[in-house]
Amino acid sequence: MVLISPAMPTVHYGERALCDVMPSALAALGVPDEPNTLGLTEVPRVVVLLVDGLGWTRLTRNRAAAPFLNSLDGRSLTAGFPSTTVTSLASLGTGRPPGLHGLTGYTSYLPTVDSVINWLAWRPADGGESLIDLVVPEVVQPVPTVFERAEAGGVTAAVTTSAQFRDSGLTRAVLRGGRFHGTVSGGDLISQVADASRSGNRSLVYCYVGEMDLVGHVRGPDSEAWLAQLMLLDHFVEQLARALPDDASLLITADHGMTTVLDEDKVDFDDSPALRDGVLALAGEPRARYVHVHPGAQADVLACWREQLSDRMWVLSRDEAIAAGLFGPTVSPAASARIGDIVAISHNITAVVRRQAESRLSALPGQHGALTDDDLLVPLLRAGRNDARP
Repeated sequence: MVLISPAMPTVHYGERALCDVMPSALAALGVPDEPNTLGLTEVPRVVVLLVDGLGWTRLTRNRAAAPFLNSLDGRSLTAGFPSTTVTSLASLGTGRPPGLHGLTGYTSYLPTVDSVINWLAWRPADGGESLIDLVVPEVVQPVPTVFERAEAGGVTAAVTTSAQFRDSGLTRAVLRGGRFHGTVSGGDLISQVADASRSGNRSLVYCYVGEMDLVGHVRGPDSEAWLAQLMLLDHFVEQLARALPDDASLLITADHGMTTVLDEDKVDFDDSPALRDGVLALAGEPRARYVHVHPGAQADVLACWREQLSDRMWVLSRDEAIAAGLFGPTVSPAASARIGDIVAISHNITAVVRRQAESRLSALPGQHGALTDDDLLVPLLRAGRNDARP
């Protein structure tokens, strides 16, 4: 293992990570053989709200803008690596680390289709038709989801999110099982979640809101727009908590935080012949890149990337990244192949962008995916009748 400086943070899989939330909730609901790693107290109904882009550090820095959220009992969790929506939703939805569920990034290079695939859209990252018939979601991610396990354990399960996500590749891969409730607005989500939470003798309801992430990406997580959105979110969560039955516990978490990356802190891969030399495909995202190389080129590409970027990024071989535990204690062959030959992770505010090939993504001030506290740490907050800390 190459010496790493500064020290690389630990992702606390199996201790206090995002992948531990749903198994702990299932255990609290009485589903056997699920580890209650987070020590949740037994309850008959659990609602899990995932707020896309709500990092722990920015939430706690802005207490005045979110008085309700900051009044709740809570703690920080590590999202996982990379700290990005696809990987985190898979970790939450399966209750497993990335090395087991295999959705190891925002985008992945797949030799079978000779393309970098965007898992959010389930299509080539450079555009084109959906690959959902060629890259079957249930095959890409075969681990049973927590919703399938809930139903098998006698718990009524529901997924409540925007109607546009019904039958999407990512929904099929990581949120399958239970009943899907498509929503059209925040108010509609509150109403549908409240109804779904009352189903059966025991219930598990997942719900999702994405505005914090959108505003953070487009305007920046340090912007007035982001702060205003946090105020709206705080009111929304308070209303959701009030709408739930008295015997329900509401858990609030997130998939990642976010970092402001100015244009001068971005390294343009498309304008760097040295970084491009020997590279077959570039996947991942700006703050957590997967570099796939041509046969025989790994040593040279690894040396070049370290020479160019080691003052700003951890640059690891695939084997080093796996040995560091970034993807959990076990990494499947499928997950390993999607990691890439080289892994480059920002340890400050740097991002490797592609201003030609990924012009929209490259222009965004809000970025994430790395292991900094702003990217990696997410909240676990509890609102409900139980006074125990989550």
